[in-house]
Amino acid sequence: MNAAQASGGRLVVVSNRVAMPREVATGGLASAMRAALAERGGLWFGWSGKVTERPQMHRSHEGGIDYVTIDLDRADYCDYYAGFANRALWPLFHYRPDLVDYQRSHLEGYLRVNRLFAQKLAKLLRPDDVLWVHDYHLIPLAAMLRELGVRNRIGFFLHIPLPAAELLIVLPRHRELLGTLASYDLVGLHTVRDLRALENYFLHEIGGAMRPGGRLRAPDGRVFQAGVFPISIDTAAVAQAARDSVKLPAVQQLKESVQDRALIIGVDRLDYSKGLPQRFAAFAQLLEETPELRQQVIYLQIAPPSRSDVPEYRNLRRELERAAGHINGKYATPDWVPIRYVNQSFPHEVLSGYYRAARVGLVTPLRDGMNLVAKEYVASQNPEDPGVLVLSRFAGAAQELGDTLLVNPADLTEVTEALVRALSMSLRERKARWRAMMDVLEKHDLTAWRESFLEALYATRLVQAPSPAQAPAAAPPSAQSAPPAAAPAPRASSSQSKVAKRPLAAPSRRHE
Repeated sequence: MNAAQASGGRLVVVSNRVAMPREVATGGLASAMRAALAERGGLWFGWSGKVTERPQMHRSHEGGIDYVTIDLDRADYCDYYAGFANRALWPLFHYRPDLVDYQRSHLEGYLRVNRLFAQKLAKLLRPDDVLWVHDYHLIPLAAMLRELGVRNRIGFFLHIPLPAAELLIVLPRHRELLGTLASYDLVGLHTVRDLRALENYFLHEIGGAMRPGGRLRAPDGRVFQAGVFPISIDTAAVAQAARDSVKLPAVQQLKESVQDRALIIGVDRLDYSKGLPQRFAAFAQLLEETPELRQQVIYLQIAPPSRSDVPEYRNLRRELERAAGHINGKYATPDWVPIRYVNQSFPHEVLSGYYRAARVGLVTPLRDGMNLVAKEYVASQNPEDPGVLVLSRFAGAAQELGDTLLVNPADLTEVTEALVRALSMSLRERKARWRAMMDVLEKHDLTAWRESFLEALYATRLVQAPSPAQAPAAAPPSAQSAPPAAAPAPRASSSQSKVAKRPLAAPSRRHE
């Protein structure tokens, strides 16, 4: 029995969106959270996804899990979600400060919705509950819960990259916002690079300090732990789905259409962080510089549209449509079209079959927190005839999948050379590389990620949080907890439970 199972409290998951029980779970997070909640019973809290003039709270219970969601009104959706979260934090955290659209009203809406979450959630909590908060939408949530007197253990996991401190300071009021991470007991990140960014930010930008055991001390005296917990996939389930996919008509049709040509596949949400224009350009360079590959290779890029209300995404879609048309117009023949650009999503079982059919997986984001497509491609391969993964060194997955062909997506020649190498790689080398990466994925799968984070979070000492009216008093650092063995370099921590001296002020004209 692990520490998480031994503890008597519920697990409370908080995320921007909640995967309701009758919805198809399309992401790894949904599967991981449902499994964690089902183990001990628990509560999943977040936005319902509904935008309405009269926001309501919705409750349901199924499979031992309570689901509580709240609606947002139009102003809150525009300011909190479409505004600050996705037009300020998303581009900044993906190293695109040139695309940051900061507006004070958006920040106020972001804080207002986080405060709404805190107020509604605090009324549902029990003293021994343990909270797991997810992603950039909810950074200040723990600080707001502490202001309301919540003493529970609270962990946070960031699913996207954390940029260097030099970029974080571009954000107005960054100290007030990012400093609230100290209100969590445990902050989880994907890579060592992300962890170093957090440490450097607290040390050099807001005057924090390192404590024994790798803990961080905020200027107000609160001590918290940060650790590396790379998210993963359900490796066995993906591999089984890929084996079963050979019977699916959609997969059979793809294989028949490709014939004996080599298939290169990319699967990405339509987003400027994915490096799709550079990827198209590299494929065009491949065809130009290696004419012997013409009519011998097909590139399938699946890119479901997202955030179509954001101008940058509409512009990206038009750019890719033009690029695909130009490539096909220049190189296509009556019986061969080099690039297939598809703007729609497919069921996971179909994608597993597409991955298995592809000789090369092309995953070249400019920046990505992890990128689970890379891991799914590897897990979907036929062990007797595996494909080759070409992966951006700026994806978090590159830190674990060292036997892939790593590239800088901005270097078109490097990507082109990697594609040539992947297409010509011997079966013996392909098997050796695949086996080494599969060993990593089988050991560090989605269950190991979930359990390692919760082990670290449950291991933190339950602390007493003073009410906001109390004067903060210095407390000695609490004892360090041993790190869980399942996660690569995680650090479980004990934390001081001080409320920040300067809590973020959020307008609360609504919902109260």
